[in-house]
Amino acid sequence: MLNGIRFLMANETHSTTRAAGAEHRSGAADWVILSLPGLIWGASYLFIADALGAIGPGGVTLVRLAVGFLTLLCFPSARKPVLRSDWLKIVALGAFWMAFPLSMFPFAERYVSSALTGMLNGANPLFAAAVAAMIAWKLPSRRVIVGIAIGMAGTVVIGLPTLQEGRSTIAGVGMILAALVSYGVALNLASPLQQRNGSLPVVLRAQLVALVLVAPIGVRDVFHVKWAPGPLAALLALGVLSTGIAFAIMSVSAGRFGATRASSAAFLIPAEALFLGVIFRGEQVSWISIVGGAVCVTGALILRSEAAAKKPSVTLASAPAE
Repeated sequence: MLNGIRFLMANETHSTTRAAGAEHRSGAADWVILSLPGLIWGASYLFIADALGAIGPGGVTLVRLAVGFLTLLCFPSARKPVLRSDWLKIVALGAFWMAFPLSMFPFAERYVSSALTGMLNGANPLFAAAVAAMIAWKLPSRRVIVGIAIGMAGTVVIGLPTLQEGRSTIAGVGMILAALVSYGVALNLASPLQQRNGSLPVVLRAQLVALVLVAPIGVRDVFHVKWAPGPLAALLALGVLSTGIAFAIMSVSAGRFGATRASSAAFLIPAEALFLGVIFRGEQVSWISIVGGAVCVTGALILRSEAAAKKPSVTLASAPAE
């Protein structure tokens, strides 16, 4: 194209190009917000498995919550007040999002591998979508139903090999599934609370509630901690990253994109947990479970495509909360 024509067209297209660039940057930022919690939590199960070498399962939960709470205190906006009328729901959020599921994982990992634990967490979006449908008291769209059905089938396939490994392993899988149900409830509770109060103030107070709830089972383990540098470093990473920074990012994501789409970041967890468990802990996972993990992630991706096709009806003003 001639230089003169380029010059004439530049004035007409400058604003359009700038808007397109801004939209592209926004899309990239959205991708990071959606994906980063999944990437961090994909390593959480390795951190938990390593931390159990220094402290009991109750202590893992208590310490990670304490460190996560202190991490969030570093964000000034997290200390902003919340509505008194929302405190009861925040207490419920502290129980369902943090105290109960974060207690289940270290207890479960005494019986199942970190890789299997992470692979089962690929079902997180499925439980969130199922709980959302029950709360709304109506059937979701056909695509969501298909996604849930495929994902749940994959979850069953992941757990099939454990049926031959004894009751303790089955119990471990049951603990993980119970934690996922709890997450499904919590993700649907979190969004309206964040819309009214901001994301970080809600998460900070929910962690405080969880600290109180898990203290009775965690204090004893803390007093019997073994001073092993590697496991303690893993415990610190579990607190700072998985319980502090990742929860802050996920809370923003849930408020901005809705519970179902935000929880779809979990599709990154299975592959990463499998990779880290095999590479760093030498864990062995049945090929049937790996196939089930792929099926489960397929269901989660179907849910994500359904959510992406719709604009969120309410957008959290997450910027003031950061």
